[in-house]
Amino acid sequence: MISIDDYCWFVDEAIDGMIAIVKDLGDGLANQRLDLPGTSSPYAVLTHCLGVMEFWGGHLIAGRATDRDRAAEFQASGAVADLVSRTDAARVQLAADARGANLGAPLQHPPLDPADLDLPLGQSQGAALLHVYEELAQHRGQMETCRDALRATWVHTSPEPAVIEES
Repeated sequence: MISIDDYCWFVDEAIDGMIAIVKDLGDGLANQRLDLPGTSSPYAVLTHCLGVMEFWGGHLIAGRATDRDRAAEFQASGAVADLVSRTDAARVQLAADARGANLGAPLQHPPLDPADLDLPLGQSQGAALLHVYEELAQHRGQMETCRDALRATWVHTSPEPAVIEES
């Protein structure tokens, strides 16, 4: 069985990678998105990850109230330094939520999508923590690809924020 300290190490690796990307891109490129349907800026993707951490760790596992606006996460923009500061605080909070989790216990609240109730991520706090890591790792890879494309001389960026429709 993996320890919570080991879990947090993997989470920190994913978060450190995402922070490095937005810092490297700076305020300008971190807030740009590719001119392709459904894309988001690296800044928005990391903001979405903070929403994932708070919703799944804070609300579903720790039981805190939430007022998450998932759609707004994908429209977010701003200063990288502020995002890094919020990310550092979210990392500390997720570690505390993970340490307080009862890994085999059910979630404190049901997930938003009723279909998730039939999946492991909707059945136990431990599986929900794995889902948080899954999202962080997946979005880190997305941000790496986006960073590489944003640096390419041939790329076209969009002046308009992405519009993400929930399924």
